[in-house]
Amino acid sequence: MTEHNTYLRTPTADLAELRARFAPTFARIAEGNVERERQRIFPHEQVRWLNDEGFGTLRIPVEFGGFGASLEQVFLLLAELGAADANVAHIWRNHLAFVEDRLNAPVSAVNDTWIKRFLDGQFVGGGWTEANGLTQANMATTVTSEDDHYVVTGSKYYATGSLFADWLDVIGRGDDGELLTALVRRDSDGVTLIDDWTGFGQRTTASGSARYERVKVDRDDVFAATDRFGYQPHFYQNAILSVLTGITKAAFRDGNTTLAQRKRNFPQGLDPNPTADAQLLQVVGEISVDVFSAEAALTLSSRSLDHVVNGRLEGDAQGARQRLIDAWVAVSQAQLAIINAALHATTALFDALGASAVTEEKALDRHWRNARTLASHNPTVYKARILGDWFINGTDPVPSVVKTGHGGQGN
Repeated sequence: MTEHNTYLRTPTADLAELRARFAPTFARIAEGNVERERQRIFPHEQVRWLNDEGFGTLRIPVEFGGFGASLEQVFLLLAELGAADANVAHIWRNHLAFVEDRLNAPVSAVNDTWIKRFLDGQFVGGGWTEANGLTQANMATTVTSEDDHYVVTGSKYYATGSLFADWLDVIGRGDDGELLTALVRRDSDGVTLIDDWTGFGQRTTASGSARYERVKVDRDDVFAATDRFGYQPHFYQNAILSVLTGITKAAFRDGNTTLAQRKRNFPQGLDPNPTADAQLLQVVGEISVDVFSAEAALTLSSRSLDHVVNGRLEGDAQGARQRLIDAWVAVSQAQLAIINAALHATTALFDALGASAVTEEKALDRHWRNARTLASHNPTVYKARILGDWFINGTDPVPSVVKTGHGGQGN
């Protein structure tokens, strides 16, 4: 039985056609990547280009005006965007996740409005992480009811994409202590966005602070956090893995280009011509395996999320829990595989290059800095242990925050 009380539908898009449509825009974005990285120039124009092409509507079914893409197709395209510019790709993470959330929501006039906003190119940024080291358990941000509206007060950090956004996705405590998510208009009175991200990587994603001082929010733009889509943490993590896959591909691409341009080899080299040196070619071959591994892992983890969605479409309530567990396992395995591939590729590329490869002009270090920054988002140190505990002891690997339907921005 197919479920039609949400906006979810069976995907209909063709990946080759999607790639052909967005390839020219990705190429334009890649052209200025190094200069933006070196000068810390925010990619406002590049985000707009993607919006104009409808990148934010990839997952919206064709019958509602979108492209009807599967999650696998979306994440593979996001990886290609990541190869063009890892910062631009990461900026889209919050927007794509909120689109997915509304597609999972019940059909209603309010959600019809949100679908139209997406189709009109309105962009969603924001972040849920509390400033000052606070967590969801002791969250200080509030979303309180007043008259015919809500009021949001609090401070957030890691507010990725906020400077590019029309809407900011904010989580806070309601009057009864329940978690609520409020979609705040970026230009509302009381909203302050601060470019204070000091990380050594992902430097143009606007991942700084956001402050909300008694910001008025329409009632239709506030939702119970328990209503957010159940595979939300998997989605957020997989989006990061898409960008890491793109970085791995970019490191391979740029390393190969730089090696091909080398005119002389090291004295210990096996051939005076670097491109004929068997050991340098071996490095290239090893990095090609990193790319293969990352793309394969991303494909499988993305398919596991499509499997969760297919269960909903088929009305398989009985199997929903197992599908969610399978997705958590796949995304966690992919996280370990892709991070290892990205960090190896972005370091090993220098083994095939000369000292000139470390010049700031080439900015090859951006690949490692960006990969290391993204790899630190959700710690891998715990994942292998949790996976082993699942396979040996059957210990449920899905975090309790997901089991209760709250779903964070990572897992």
